[in-house]
Amino acid sequence: MIVTIDGVAASGKSSVAARVAQQLNLPFVSSGLLYRAVARLALKHDVPTQDQEALLRLLDSHALELRPYAQGNEVWCEGEDLTHELHTAEVDAAVSRVAQHSQLRAWVNEQLRALPEPFVVEGRDMGTAVFPQASVKFYLTASARVRAERRAGERTGDVDAVEAALRERDRHDAAQSRPAPDALLLDTSNLSLDEVVSCILKAVPA
Repeated sequence: MIVTIDGVAASGKSSVAARVAQQLNLPFVSSGLLYRAVARLALKHDVPTQDQEALLRLLDSHALELRPYAQGNEVWCEGEDLTHELHTAEVDAAVSRVAQHSQLRAWVNEQLRALPEPFVVEGRDMGTAVFPQASVKFYLTASARVRAERRAGERTGDVDAVEAALRERDRHDAAQSRPAPDALLLDTSNLSLDEVVSCILKAVPA
């Protein structure tokens, strides 16, 4: 069984998917960490994020490995755990540019499809481009203001500035962030984490 949980930035995908995976006793896969890892490598090695060929060469010389667990994900590069470096404002600003490259998206999708089933996976287009055969699909959304307040609460930052950045990211991510036709849409603006998880668990086949 594959359960996909897609949605816009800061809609709660990672937190929800992790909790759902725990409840179902399945591994949790965070697809976005691979894009973030590529962005982190590009920043570290001064590779322009708009240069797809340069990014692919970077991956050829610096192998990335996603390690999914029920309790969370890790991304390793040549014996080094990069996970703690992937959620910064600098990476936030670069990851959308990285994710727009078609060949890079194909590389990420290849890594994800190689993972052993079953699992719960979250991302932008898991239910459309990557796992269209998934058993059950969900798509999370929330107002830009609510998402900004959540993100500002997790990290330091002005809510207005975070909201502006999220709206810009929504614009960049629009092509990759459409819900699958057979996905269940959930607006999480006025729902707690527990309520969202409960809605999803009720819809997952026994």
